[in-house]
Amino acid sequence: MADTFNYRIDHHGSLVRPTDLDAIGAEQAVQDAVVLQRRLRSTVVTDGDFPREDFRSAVLDGVSGIRRTNETGPGGLVRWVAESLPKADGPLVADWAARLAELTVIAPKVSLPSPAYLAATTYRPDLGVASARALGEAFAEIVQAEIALLVSKGVRLIQLDNPLLLDADPGSLSFEDAVAIDALAVRLDERPEGVRIGVCPGWTAPAEVDRARVERLYAGIPADRWILPFDQGTEAELDLVRALPEDRDVCLGVVDATTPELEDLDTVLARIDAAGELKDLEDAALSPSRGFADVASRPLLNAEEQRRKLVLVETLARYVWGNEF
Repeated sequence: MADTFNYRIDHHGSLVRPTDLDAIGAEQAVQDAVVLQRRLRSTVVTDGDFPREDFRSAVLDGVSGIRRTNETGPGGLVRWVAESLPKADGPLVADWAARLAELTVIAPKVSLPSPAYLAATTYRPDLGVASARALGEAFAEIVQAEIALLVSKGVRLIQLDNPLLLDADPGSLSFEDAVAIDALAVRLDERPEGVRIGVCPGWTAPAEVDRARVERLYAGIPADRWILPFDQGTEAELDLVRALPEDRDVCLGVVDATTPELEDLDTVLARIDAAGELKDLEDAALSPSRGFADVASRPLLNAEEQRRKLVLVETLARYVWGNEF
């Protein structure tokens, strides 16, 4: 039997919000999302990010020292700026995660923005924070504490999202600083059985992979699992898998979460086979390429298109591993 704790059928966390979210409330919407994920045979469940404005809000909504502005930042996101080093006002998303654990026996999953990403996108040198590195280290302390709390609440899969790590220019931080900061967040003194901490370094592969840089990335962040883009069939996507150390799991983002058209099954299976020539698929999982609604107000697909994409991921997983997960 394959490793149960590889959570073969995965997704990034954010789901398309129901059109009547305000009317039914986040609590009921999350319960409905759990039912959906169970029916789709996902091996993890999330709260869909329903209680949050966007994928950064899991941290930014729960800390002081960071101010929301009216500006638009990278990726069209509302800009937040750091006016002082952040301090957590309490648990960030652990209460929602605990409810997930009560609703189903399927492994609860939580996605968090990485501390390096938050520092790179909120640092402004004119606002009093000494450096982007210092800001990142403060965020890392908060995120690491939240990860430890989430694990204690029964969360078994935690994903850190840093869409800048595959970019040539990771914002206000050097590449080395970004790697060092995110490494601080994923270190746990103890890992209970079945716990996986993953890192998503970007939603699309670069045109060409700098092998030495990617190897420094994988070596520098002691994550159990790397969530990699794998939906375009490029050589760069294969290079990201090729550079992965043997002792790290991989989750391949095999279907494009930005387009409603369904991928051809045989084409995707051929790509997975190519990855299997480079990496033991017993240490692998499948997912969409990114979240379906990392910004609540800007879903990438509608609910039915999202459902079809998730069904396709489940179908692909059964072709690869059979019914034994």
